[in-house]
Amino acid sequence: MEKDSFAALTKLVLDFRAARDWKQFHTPKELAISLVVEAAELLEIFQWKQGAELDQTIQMRKTEIADELGDCLHSILLLAHDLEIDLGEALFEKMRKMESKYPVAKAKGKPRKYNELD
Repeated sequence: MEKDSFAALTKLVLDFRAARDWKQFHTPKELAISLVVEAAELLEIFQWKQGAELDQTIQMRKTEIADELGDCLHSILLLAHDLEIDLGEALFEKMRKMESKYPVAKAKGKPRKYNELD
């Protein structure tokens, strides 16, 4: 099975959902909530860790991190499908907007928001 296209991954999550008759529960609100919950579970892995401890946690919990990222992507794919949003196009457009907000000459090496750049 192809694992690197949005179409193939979307079909995978749609087939999984259809087999379980879960579409009835997957409103845009519920999928957005699921995305935030799964992202919080990912964040919890890293919470309160710094330096070597953070590096060690990442190494030791890589499978768990991958699971949480997969959960986030699952929600994103379903939400994008149900709202008829082309994820590739959405990312392309977002990057285009960010290019103008964060020009290299002003933003390079600076962790500031666009309205705080010199």
